[in-house]
Amino acid sequence: MNTLPLLFFIVLIAAMFLMTRSNRKRQQQAKQMRNEMQPGSGVRTIGGMYATVKEVNEDTVLLDAGPGIDLLFAKNAIGAVLTDDEYNRIVHGIEHDLKSDTDIVPDDASSLTETDDEPAGTAAASGDKAVDFGKKDVAEEKADEKAEDTVEDKAEEAEPTEAKADEEPKKTDGDSDAK
Repeated sequence: MNTLPLLFFIVLIAAMFLMTRSNRKRQQQAKQMRNEMQPGSGVRTIGGMYATVKEVNEDTVLLDAGPGIDLLFAKNAIGAVLTDDEYNRIVHGIEHDLKSDTDIVPDDASSLTETDDEPAGTAAASGDKAVDFGKKDVAEEKADEKAEDTVEDKAEEAEPTEAKADEEPKKTDGDSDAK
């Protein structure tokens, strides 16, 4: 006899057993979750509707979907029972404040580099320039260039008049070099 077909059937039966076992386990957990529902719990139906449990009966559940809206559902139609934090986050948009439990980290590192012994203005007093690593707009760059040009122009005006005598005389009678 050939043992290959026998081995194939054994593996197939084992796979079906494992699948039905996990499926049965999931069904038992869902049944237990539905039996533990209490009035006031937030739930999600299998259709995706969020509501609050108002009353639990043997096979049905009365849900409060909004002011004056009561809906009767079968217990099997409840997809999940939610925790209070999760229900408030989804339905009311209220986030649980996890940040209050942890240390606050600043957005910039300037407060981390200063020490209590040295005040913030000592770096400027010692002659060190603050370095700006931020991006500049094109307009700001042009304004900086104009400021540098005016400084250079003032330096040229301070030169002796003898150097300017070598330059070409300026035309003031309305002539222009434009073509």
